Amino acid sequence: MIITRTPFRITLGGGGTDLPSFYEQHGGYIFAMTINKYMYISMHRLPITERKSIIRYSKVETVSSLDEIAHPLAREALRLHNVNEFIELNSQADLPAKTGLGSSGAYLVGLLTAIRAYKREIVPVQQLAEEACHIEMNILKEPVGKQDQFMAAFGGFRTLEIERDGNVNVGSVPVDFHTASELAHKARMYYTGIQRSANTVLRQQDGAARQAESPDHARVVESLLRIKEIGRDIEKAFREGDLDRFAVLMDEHWKNKKRLSRNVSLSVLDELYEHVKKEFGVLGGKIIGAGGGGFVMLYCPKNGRALDEFMAAQEMPPISYFPSMQGSRVVADFSGFDDFETQVTS
Repeated sequence: MIITRTPFRITLGGGGTDLPSFYEQHGGYIFAMTINKYMYISMHRLPITERKSIIRYSKVETVSSLDEIAHPLAREALRLHNVNEFIELNSQADLPAKTGLGSSGAYLVGLLTAIRAYKREIVPVQQLAEEACHIEMNILKEPVGKQDQFMAAFGGFRTLEIERDGNVNVGSVPVDFHTASELAHKARMYYTGIQRSANTVLRQQDGAARQAESPDHARVVESLLRIKEIGRDIEKAFREGDLDRFAVLMDEHWKNKKRLSRNVSLSVLDELYEHVKKEFGVLGGKIIGAGGGGFVMLYCPKNGRALDEFMAAQEMPPISYFPSMQGSRVVADFSGFDDFETQVTS
């Protein structure tokens, strides 16, 4: 049995500019971090006496061939690597799916990491991330960008400079323990209880950015260009350790993000956001991910405990987290080799 652990991510700046409809014209930019909430994948080759594969996630599939697998990410990752043996594949996560933390990218990168270990292949992290992008963007034709796969593979505080041809240059932002601790203390995360697919929001954004004749085209492109600029300013604030500046920029980022689609936010969350800014001194906040629910981040410099109590009363409990500096990796290998690494540390 092989077990991998892959981190979820929080986008800090530039969200939405990693879609091809934008970066192919303007180049993309992402600044994000991974956190100590993970996707776990276990992969086990079944005895030859078993004539079925078992795929467990929110459902349980029992299949006799790759073509029968309904889970698209599992099917295409196994197919790409010609894993035709009968296996048992399980996934578990610290947080729910469809909540804006890049769970699909974490699942896919974690599975590809497991497959590489299963095949005894050592590959660079960049190749692992690109392979995940290829499956989601080219094979499955999902309206996704490149940040989830790259963040899951690399981990840490990263910048992604996406060229017009799709090439991704990965940078590292030095964030010390003091700044990371201050961030986790002040930039508090709450679960709205709303699970949704990001695809609806992303398809609207993608379509408007691609179609110059769309009535939303100018507004969406203008907003993304501004989001890209704000992202670079947020990176600078982190490099300088000025997290209050990050919060103010996050507030501006949120206003621009809401211009991308009417489905990015919900009226109840907009009203709550204005209330906590007034009553608890929140400097900035946003819905994590494409929008529509999931987790919200609120930066509260002084009244964090009172804010937690208020949010819990709204049935939005606080979720503790801390930045994680590691990307996807094998954490256990019981298949005959000890401490097998599947990637070159970046």
